Amino acid sequence: MTGMPSLPPYALALDMQAEMQDGEAPVVTMPFASKVQGRPGFLHGGAISGLLEIAAVAAIHDALRKQGSDAPIKQVNVTIDFMRGGKPELTYAQGTITRLGRTMANVSAHAWQDDPDRIIAQAHMHYLISRSRDRKAV
Repeated sequence: MTGMPSLPPYALALDMQAEMQDGEAPVVTMPFASKVQGRPGFLHGGAISGLLEIAAVAAIHDALRKQGSDAPIKQVNVTIDFMRGGKPELTYAQGTITRLGRTMANVSAHAWQDDPDRIIAQAHMHYLISRSRDRKAV
């Protein structure tokens, strides 16, 4: 499990997995199943939102780890834009750090299915970084 981000229980309950990418933030995947279905034949918006959040958190922790930090983070706010309905298939998400400061991180995340250029939803999130409690990574 070297270098692989550990996922929280919520992500594991939805069968999400994270894959490290060379030089990029991890890509998080979520398979379609009845537990993530909303209206018949479509992903539930809450499941998509959760996937975007997990991708954003994975991106922040990856960036902090590269700085030698495992500082805890806390979500401050989130805005999610739904672009199209999620179909009953594997869904991907990846976070992008737009700013990683000393105490705040700004992240965007996008989710897609069959084509990374056809996003089904995107999120913009802000996180508080508690560097005062930073425990240096070993």
